Amino acid sequence: MRRGRAPARAMLAAGTLAFALAAGGDAIAPPPGPDLQRLIDATPSGGVLVPPPGTYAGPVTIDRPITVDGAGRVVVDGGGHGSVVTIRTGGATLTRLAVRGSGESVDRLDAGVRIDGHDNRVEDVDIDDALFGLVVHQGDRNAVAGNRVRGKDLPVGERGDGLRLWMARGNRIEGNTFERVRDLTFANSPDNRIAGNRLRDGRYGMHFVFSPRARVERNDLARTSTGIVVLYSPGLVVRGNRVVDAREAGGGGLAFKESGEALVEDNEIVHCSVGLSANAPLNEDLTLTVRGNRFAHNTVGLWFYGEQGGHRIVDNRFQWNLTTVAVSGTGTASANVWLGNHWDDYAGFDRDGDGIGDQPHELYAWADRIWMEFPQAKFFANSPALELVDFLERLAPFVAPARVLRDPRPRIDAGT
Repeated sequence: MRRGRAPARAMLAAGTLAFALAAGGDAIAPPPGPDLQRLIDATPSGGVLVPPPGTYAGPVTIDRPITVDGAGRVVVDGGGHGSVVTIRTGGATLTRLAVRGSGESVDRLDAGVRIDGHDNRVEDVDIDDALFGLVVHQGDRNAVAGNRVRGKDLPVGERGDGLRLWMARGNRIEGNTFERVRDLTFANSPDNRIAGNRLRDGRYGMHFVFSPRARVERNDLARTSTGIVVLYSPGLVVRGNRVVDAREAGGGGLAFKESGEALVEDNEIVHCSVGLSANAPLNEDLTLTVRGNRFAHNTVGLWFYGEQGGHRIVDNRFQWNLTTVAVSGTGTASANVWLGNHWDDYAGFDRDGDGIGDQPHELYAWADRIWMEFPQAKFFANSPALELVDFLERLAPFVAPARVLRDPRPRIDAGT
């Protein structure tokens, strides 16, 4: 053999590696081989590894900035041990391959793909039979895009998260699909963007804890106990999402606690136990702006609790909710700002045709809301007996009912 060959060709002759130099070298197809870790270890920084088609044994670790491209023909099977692929570096890319068979240890966070580094990219990866789908652990500015995650066939409480971020800042989670997982969890992880993702069959669609300033946009969540839960995470933008069928007791479409300075805009919340719940803000800087959303077919449209109000609820549409607004105390909701909302139970007219009702929309606590003070009475909701009591109280009230809210400019849509 002639001397002076390029290192890549010498390795190919040894039958151990396929890579392309980051400087623009051509990708070299390797001979078949079952040891993916050896191929990864032999790929230089900046190289592109294109393994031959086939199923490879995991777990494997990527510890230098390389690209592993399965070209849609590679499967990495963890065999039920640990995390199948771990990225322990910065600037690596994992793309176009399938990952399956993680371990089952919750303590170790056994995952399909685990990222322990910054500026990596995981894209177009099929993850199946994984306890945790994707884990980003103390990793910043990573991109997780276009992946498909399916968890283990376990009861929902025993599954791991489809996605878990812990102490991870500035990551982009975009265009992924999650099925048969527990939650998408963001803990101590500020400034992330979560957009265009789809989730079915989980517990919490998304769960933010001490993770401020996230942008949550255009996600589609269905068949979960709760859609999006935000705890101690101010400054979120929750825009253009669709949350459907969050029906479990104690759950709901959107839930905020001690998480003000947030914008909830242009979302569609349908067929949930509660459309949106929020506690009263401790001060005016912690208010929510709830604008341009559609709340439809929910058991309760909005639920506010606490000693006072202060949130801004403007230009929303309330349609066919069993109870439109519920409160823990009558002053809680009335202290909020209600303006320009569409109410399907508005009893006024729009005689001048300007799209605004001639009279304010006012909601009072009649007998139909007795369950707010006495939760046991909810069992009788919509029963003939309670409907009769409600009718009689409205017809001849013994005391003036408490006003729950007042919208001075209710919106009237054409044809309604």
